[in-house]
Amino acid sequence: MKIIGHRGAKGLAPENTLASFKKALEHHVDEIELDVRVTHDGHVILSHDSHLEDQSGTRLTVHASTYSELKKHKPDLATLDEAITAINKRVPIMIEVKPGVPVAPVAVVVRAALTSGWQSEDFSFVSFSFPVLKQLHREFPGINMVVDEMWSGVRATYRAHRLHTKRINLYRKVVWSGFVAGLHHRGYELAVFPLNDIEKARRWQKHGLAGVITDYPDRFEKF
Repeated sequence: MKIIGHRGAKGLAPENTLASFKKALEHHVDEIELDVRVTHDGHVILSHDSHLEDQSGTRLTVHASTYSELKKHKPDLATLDEAITAINKRVPIMIEVKPGVPVAPVAVVVRAALTSGWQSEDFSFVSFSFPVLKQLHREFPGINMVVDEMWSGVRATYRAHRLHTKRINLYRKVVWSGFVAGLHHRGYELAVFPLNDIEKARRWQKHGLAGVITDYPDRFEKF
């Protein structure tokens, strides 16, 4: 079963930062998941939320702000380029592209990595947005697509079938053992997010769970 660092290791360091990726690697994850958005001036930065808020309460919307404006308010703000450099092929990277985020700037960064020694299997793309995944699949037919889903296994498997992928990430609160077994029997690779409960992971692993996306990879280091 894969141990996937959620936004790096968000329970151990600030999420989607180089420090978070370092922590994830220290605890021997099999893969790192991160979130990308695009700034007003076209930089691909790492952020789960559509806005950034600093300690003074100043709130900036990512798509309406420049990279330098955002960086001034969040000094540890990282770009996708920086994350790829920091991870340095040690584990594959699962890039979550948020709904509504333009694909073209993300594609430029990934193509640059593919021309500098990275392989297609070093990346996967994940999104809750079916249109985003379809566009990414057209751009990168050799890279695995991963369907993100909050509640509907039916919708997840439909999208996976359309994208010719077997990888699905599903929210933990809608997962149960029989569901895990059913997807495994049909050949799907199911990962659950965020899953920080080792005992639950062990139970679901017996039914075919393929991966856990965890905030605390240290808990799973000797899994």
